[in-house]
Parts: sequence; C-alpha cells; structure tokens
Amino acid sequence: MIIKTIAKKIPETLSDKKFIKKAVGIAIPVALQNLLMTFTNLVDTVMIGGLGASSIAAVGLANKFFFVFSLLIFGICSGASVLAAQFYGNDDHTGVRKITGLCFILSVCASVLFFIPALLAPQSIMRIFTNSTEAVVIGSGYLSIACFTYIFFGVNSVMIQMMRATGRVKAPVYTSFVAVSVNVVLNYTLILGHFGAPALGVKGAAIATLIARVVEFSALICLTFRKGSLFRGKTSDFTGWSESFIRKTMITALPVICNEFMWGLGTTLYSVAYGRMGDNAVASMTVAQTVIDMIQVLWIGLSAATSVILGNTLGAGKLDEAEDYAYKFCISSVILSFAAMALLFFTKNGIISIFNAAPDVAGNTAMIINMFILVFVPKMLNFIIVVGILRAGGDTTMCLFIDTSGVWLIGAPLAFLGALVWHTPIHVLFLLVSLEEFYKLVLGLWRVSKKKWLRNIAIEV
Repeated sequence: MIIKTIAKKIPETLSDKKFIKKAVGIAIPVALQNLLMTFTNLVDTVMIGGLGASSIAAVGLANKFFFVFSLLIFGICSGASVLAAQFYGNDDHTGVRKITGLCFILSVCASVLFFIPALLAPQSIMRIFTNSTEAVVIGSGYLSIACFTYIFFGVNSVMIQMMRATGRVKAPVYTSFVAVSVNVVLNYTLILGHFGAPALGVKGAAIATLIARVVEFSALICLTFRKGSLFRGKTSDFTGWSESFIRKTMITALPVICNEFMWGLGTTLYSVAYGRMGDNAVASMTVAQTVIDMIQVLWIGLSAATSVILGNTLGAGKLDEAEDYAYKFCISSVILSFAAMALLFFTKNGIISIFNAAPDVAGNTAMIINMFILVFVPKMLNFIIVVGILRAGGDTTMCLFIDTSGVWLIGAPLAFLGALVWHTPIHVLFLLVSLEEFYKLVLGLWRVSKKKWLRNIAIEV
C-alpha cells in the first residue's frame, strides 16, 4: 500500500518546486559540512597511507572507539533536536533554549565518560579491536592524544545540531570549512614533517585534529551566541527544567540515545571481526569506508532536511503536509541513489588510486565498494525513514527497535560467522553484514504506513 502511494507521488515530487527548494536549502549545507569532515578523514587516510597498512589499520581501529562515542553524542543531540525543531515550529523559543541547555549537560557527561578510558588505557581499548601488536602500539599513541578532542566534539555537536533544528544551517558550514582547512594544513605539516616540523606520523594527525576542534569550538561559540541570536540569553534561560519537561525529553530522546549507542556498539563489533582478518583487511575496510562516507554525506544532509522540515511542520500542526513531505523525501532518496550508484561504479578505481594503498588493499577496497553498491538503495532509504521521518514525529522507540534488532540479530552474528567460521573474503563479509538493511527497510516502510509518527509533540510538553 505504502509503495503504491509513494509511486503515485513521483510526478508531483519532481514538479514541486516549493518542496525541492526547502529540501535543498537544508540538505546541501548539511551535506557540505559533512563532506568537509569526510574530506578531512580522506586526507588523513591518504597521508597516513604512505606509512603502511598497519598505520592505516591502527588509526582506523582507534577511530572506531571515537565512532561509538560520536554516535552517543549524535543520539543525545538528535533526540534533543526532535523537540527543538517542533518547539521552533510552534514559535516556542523558550523551549528551544531549555532543550539546548539540557543537551549541553548530557553531551559533556558523555564526553568525559569516553575521555577517561581513552586517556588512561588506550592499549586496552586497541586490543579489543585487533591482535596485531604493531597496530596496538601505533593506535594507542594516536588515541591517547585524540581523546582530548572528545569534549570539544561533544559541545560543538550540540551547537551544530540546534542551529540545524532552527533552520540556521549555513553557519556550521563556515565553521567546518575553517576547521577542516586548519586540519589539512596541520596534517601536511605534522604527519609528514614539512615546513621544518618533525614528522610525527599518526600522532601528528591526532594533534592536528585536536587543534582543529578547538578552532571550530571558538568559531561556533562566536556564531551561536552572538548578539541577536535565538540562543543568546542568561544561564537561567537554558536551565530550570520542570519535571514534566525532563520527562518528555527523556521519553523522546532516551530511545534515540540508546539507539545510536547500541547501534554503534553493534557495528563496532563488525570492526572487531574485521580486525581478526589481518591488517590488510582492516586497511581495505578503512579506505572503503572513507569512500562510502563521502557518498553518504548527501543522505546525511537529506535525512537532516527530512527531520527539520517534518519537525517544524508537525510542530506547526500541519500533519497532512508533513505526511506528504515524508513520501516526497523517500522518492528523492531513491532517485538520487540510482544516480550515485552509477557514478560510484564508474569512478571507484580512480578514487581508490589516490590513497596510495598496496595493490591487494586497493583490489579488496574495490570489491567492498561493489558490495556497497548492491545495498545502496535500501541503506540510503533507511537514513530517510529512521533518522528523518520517524524521529521527526517522536516515534523514537520504534527507531530503537529497527536499528538495534538489525545489528544485533543479523549484522553482528553474520560478522563473526563470516570472519571466524566461514573465513569469507573481506568483501563477502561486508555484504553479509549489510543484509540487515533489507530487514530494516521492510520494518521502516511498515511503520511509516502506520502514521504513528504524525504527532505534534511540542504541544504535549
């Protein structure tokens, strides 16, 4: 039924200039910002690539710990932004400030929770992901420095997400551009030892990232709390939460926090499985994931546009219009997916060549990307459905079930069966764990059709 409804709206979607303008206005700046961050990872990988497969693997695995942390932060910020978007659509600026203050507190606490073990026991963390002695030594050196970026990342994420929820999507692009520029220059200087600086290798990459985070933090503080800003106010404007406010926030946000953390923890188990296949396999996955991340930024932007536009529309009480937008975002995702699949298939070898990877690593990377193309449409559509549509209406408990059941019941078991029992090649293992996307798509489309996400939760707080 829902597929027929979506299909009927294809011509309307392509001709709806108002919808396209709204979607592009949010999706492109968010996508650009994420592309800038992904570009930094690409530069890191390219420059570290010259140091050998173990260095690529070490940094890639060390960043898996950060990946779990970043998903917890994203869960906190995403859950809070669901309410912020609806408050803003309901012209409740006081509610926006209150939820922003609460989000700051939660993000700082989460940052400290991950900072302490990364600082005190980096080698123990690395041993979770790999049994390669060389990768453990290199990765722990990187992690012991990179962990100082965590608190800055947590606070920066709150400011970025709240600006997005209130339609201020351009400012984070500017701050990210400055941060990325600083990071790239410092990477070139410190990793390889240019301009008279010592060649610090992977530790140089960690130092560059830390300095860039501090620069981004400074720029975001100036933009977020400048005179006349929605977020400018006294400390009391961001605190003094009522019991009912905290309860509604937790009901909406806690499932998102659990969702991102449990999903991130589950997908991190994939890396544990990859780590048991050797440094070359991990290096191939690291390069492939960097390429995949470059493609996915458009859907990160599109899902953000879905969440913000639907959140604002639902908060304004326009439920029918929100439903119409939801279908149009699904259609847009599928159309863009086919275009991106073709582009990636024909350009992958050229993209992989810039990483200076060994021939066997490059070959494995190309095969992994081919497998990614096979699951492209459902994976990208799941971004729109789970992160965009369902969360916008506060249907966060169902999002938690869809994501976590997919990872823990399908992806993680197949990861270890493929790596430790069946001994599959790395690209086949990647395809096995990606089968969860088809399961999630069926559940997601069914849930959208039930319309339980069509709620104005701003007036319920």
